[in-house]
Amino acid sequence: MTDFRHQFIEFAIKKQVLRFGEFITKAGRKTPYFFNTGLFDDGDSLRQLGQFYAKAILDSGLEFDILFGPAYKGIPLVASIAIALSEAGRNVPFSFNRKEAKDHGEGGTIVGAALKGRVLIVDDVISAGTSIRESVDIIRVNGATPAGVFIALDRQERGLGELSAVQEVERNIGIPVCSIASLSVLIEYLRKQPEMSQNLVQIQQYQREYGIHI
Repeated sequence: MTDFRHQFIEFAIKKQVLRFGEFITKAGRKTPYFFNTGLFDDGDSLRQLGQFYAKAILDSGLEFDILFGPAYKGIPLVASIAIALSEAGRNVPFSFNRKEAKDHGEGGTIVGAALKGRVLIVDDVISAGTSIRESVDIIRVNGATPAGVFIALDRQERGLGELSAVQEVERNIGIPVCSIASLSVLIEYLRKQPEMSQNLVQIQQYQREYGIHI
């Protein structure tokens, strides 16, 4: 297991972005953990988050020419990732979209670099995949090619059918989806933390009930 992925889990727990307890998902399921990237809410944590994304992106080997962050959560993400990639020796352009078109100044819905070539979409998580489908449409309308999607955490759990939201995006859109960490990585991390054994038991039970076959 790549060490930075475990470091990311530890970082998310310390920042209380990843919490354990009893929560209800959008699908109405009781889940023993909750992940909210909106709580990376200060300069230092956003800087570190961008670095974790950059490490995972470079480790993945995905080929791309530009980063795209869908509004709204993707906007600070794409900026922090671009900075972190630059610090790692890979300077790439980035852009993001507005929810509503601007009719003055530069106009349009795209802010930043022009969408061209192979575009890597960055977001926090994939729930229903709506944001990703909208991003793919924007990219294709601008004559560019969606190269893949990068998210922070893949919950690796089934949606309405046997596939997860991530697997549905990969199947329906035909692009790879990668993540810094996943439910499997979380379980590997918890196995090394004896004081968190109860959390491990609960999450493994949740995985057995709702997890995908991997």
